[in-house]
Amino acid sequence: MEMSKTYNPSEFEKDIYTEWESSGYFRAEVDPDKVPFTIVIPPPNITGQLHMGHALDETLQDTLIRFKRMQGYSALWLPGTDHASIATEVKIVEQMAKEGITKNDVGREGFLERAWAWKEQYGGRIVEQLKTLGSSCDWSRLAFTMDERCSKAVKEVFVNLYEKGLIYRGDRIINWCPECKTALSDAEVDYVEEDSSLWYIKYPVKDTDKFITVATSRPETMFGDTAVAVNPKDKRYADLVGKTLILPIVNKEIPIVLDDYVELEFGTGAVKITPAHDPNDFEVGARHDLPVVKVMNDDGTMNAFAGKYEGMPALECREKVVEELKALGYLVKIEPLHHNVGHCYRCKHTVEPIVSKQWFVKMEPLAKPAIEVVRNKKVKFTPARFSKIYFNWMENVRDWCISRQLWWGHRIPAYYCDDCGEMIISKSDVTVCPKCGSAKIRQDEDVLDTWFSSALWPFSTLGYPNMTEDLKYFYPTDVLVTGYDIIFFWVARMIFSGLEHMKRIPFKNVLIHGLVRDSQGRKMSKSLGNGIDPTEIIAKYGADTLRFSLINGVAAGSDMRFSDEKIEGARNFMNKIWNASRFVLMNAEGQKISDIKDCKLTIADKWIITKLNRTIKEVTLNMEKYEMGVALANLYDFVWTDFCDWYIELTKPILYGENDKKRADTLSVLVYVLTEILKLMHPFVPFITEKVYKDIPNAKGTIMLSDFPRYSNKLNFFASTKEIEYVKEVIKNIRNIKAKLGAAPSKKVNLFVKTENGKPFKNGAVYIQKLAGVADIEFISDKSCLTEKVVSQVIDGAELFIPLGELVDIASEIERLTKELNVVESEIARANSKLSNNGFLEKAPKSLVDSEKAKRDKYIDMREKLIKQLQDVKG
Repeated sequence: MEMSKTYNPSEFEKDIYTEWESSGYFRAEVDPDKVPFTIVIPPPNITGQLHMGHALDETLQDTLIRFKRMQGYSALWLPGTDHASIATEVKIVEQMAKEGITKNDVGREGFLERAWAWKEQYGGRIVEQLKTLGSSCDWSRLAFTMDERCSKAVKEVFVNLYEKGLIYRGDRIINWCPECKTALSDAEVDYVEEDSSLWYIKYPVKDTDKFITVATSRPETMFGDTAVAVNPKDKRYADLVGKTLILPIVNKEIPIVLDDYVELEFGTGAVKITPAHDPNDFEVGARHDLPVVKVMNDDGTMNAFAGKYEGMPALECREKVVEELKALGYLVKIEPLHHNVGHCYRCKHTVEPIVSKQWFVKMEPLAKPAIEVVRNKKVKFTPARFSKIYFNWMENVRDWCISRQLWWGHRIPAYYCDDCGEMIISKSDVTVCPKCGSAKIRQDEDVLDTWFSSALWPFSTLGYPNMTEDLKYFYPTDVLVTGYDIIFFWVARMIFSGLEHMKRIPFKNVLIHGLVRDSQGRKMSKSLGNGIDPTEIIAKYGADTLRFSLINGVAAGSDMRFSDEKIEGARNFMNKIWNASRFVLMNAEGQKISDIKDCKLTIADKWIITKLNRTIKEVTLNMEKYEMGVALANLYDFVWTDFCDWYIELTKPILYGENDKKRADTLSVLVYVLTEILKLMHPFVPFITEKVYKDIPNAKGTIMLSDFPRYSNKLNFFASTKEIEYVKEVIKNIRNIKAKLGAAPSKKVNLFVKTENGKPFKNGAVYIQKLAGVADIEFISDKSCLTEKVVSQVIDGAELFIPLGELVDIASEIERLTKELNVVESEIARANSKLSNNGFLEKAPKSLVDSEKAKRDKYIDMREKLIKQLQDVKG
């Protein structure tokens, strides 16, 4: 079937994907005769729509899985979506608010019904969008973090960790979002630099006229102060040990405690201790058995401990407290403060550290082996520098708060007996108390952190806790592809979870990619209005164009700038592939295409086969090292320059010649090289390669199940390659001579050559004549043999001479160059006059003076070139 004249991906991409999917080409089987290769998709949120980060992430994964599938692996790319507790609950609450109702109006069960309905309506949206990108996931294994299989794994893991003492419930300082009204783990807090103040406050020593000054950035928390701490080595406060202070405004006594936590040289050497609202203060309070006084409500307003400020938002209370302290004479001074303030990663509201009864995972015993496997390279990061982020997080990790005050998510499998107070942790629902037999059982109201279930993703999706055939064959997975922004959120947690529950690493490699930024290097965001919708790019340009623009030349781990120029460049390359394929297939139509082993090869054939062979070697090596951007850049150079710009042109003398045998052999090589190019390109741009492959003579089946090209020493023809590279140099030099003198590229000229090695010129004569516009090639012993004016060019091992009269009208050329030289001379004189004028130099802006100097330098350079050209023409 004849290819369309123009590349129009909208005509075939959807149909091709439907054929792939319906034919079961994405399905990975447990096959003892094959080596498995597994990637689990970082599950996108069900709230999400495809954005550029997803597009990059999934394109990298699809490229790898297609490459491995073509190499003969049983390649599984396991897809799925994440329930995303906070993000989804926020969406549903917003939807309900439009209806004028709240969560409490419908109750927990009613809310969950709505959540599941929302998931059914919108949860599959991103899956369908991934398909438009060309994602070759095994959709028969589509998982969801709250499906029955994953839920079973979550309960199994929770109970196992609890029974080992690695999950506990207790009062600890946690990150609290007053807007979302839930606890957050440390990883869910984004820190932003903000300008604030440091308030110095006097705390009077009881029954004396002395006082201790403390500094705080949160004076509204002073209602929860239960001590002031000083260092035991601090002589400034030695006489106050054992005394008490009067807490301003509240007028209650609080002790002075001695603790090494306080730094002698920092600030005043005295620190107010608020155990309910600061993690360090909580530890100090625990050491000294101090009361824990929480002064804020869950919505960020002040509670009864704040007295008259009860019900007031925290920041408003801060202003009022500072005013009162000033009025009472307790405010010493205020200093500007530039510091990091924690914000909720979802709603961006300021996070409050507060004490709360929550569920925690004890991290130290889990972190140690997880650090070791990365340090010992059992799990490798690419690029390696990102392991530093991992180590920094894991070596300083605190216990992980895993409970969330939400309704959508995995409900904590803890049950309480209202009659005897027994707490039961169970993998199955509890209806009767095992201790007293009461049926008054209630389940814990909280749900688990979304990342708790995501941490189990590499093995929960394969059947854990059951040792399924999938789990035995496909685990551990081979590579995790993800952005650097979730190394601690997700990567670290999967590693310790895999080691703890499967006793094996979850993946061997972690490939880190950067962020997709706009053309100015800014992060894409709604507030900047610089976001790009990948589905719109696909609709306009096709999925292959988007995929190519996201990967080409981008180094692993580096952010990339996305621009219209990148898209246009990618589209141009797709057109180049399309047009080159169309040229080859039109010429090959109805012709006998032979195996290249049976063909008599020209030096051009041998050159392109050698270049192709080298490209196969480089691309395969790049891919094995996860250097997809480098691999694609190598392919781009080979396809555009070597194949399209050179080899196709080198074949035309034979294709349009009279020798049928030579034509058939050349066509066979053209088809061979094009077929190998399509296979090499397929992992990156699957649609266009499949479309063209279907029209290749003798091609069978789908390209995605064909063999990936392999390097062969037998396909290196170094002598012929060296000759063609030399011939190319000759052609380029002749073209440059014509361009410099304004002669048309097609203008026929005679070429005189002085050389001691005429072989490349003789073997490559047909190419030089056709591609450089040469009529005849004649060898000479010396320039003196030439009687007319010539233009010469020295290249390695030869001197090239072309009669000047054949290129230009010498008299007209001298006149033209002289006129140009006069114009340039006048511009130089004008610039020198301006730059020697002191008035101009003193009054004009520096930028204007620099601009004038740059102009003069440009014209001086032009003058030198014109003088040289005139000399050449005059001989």
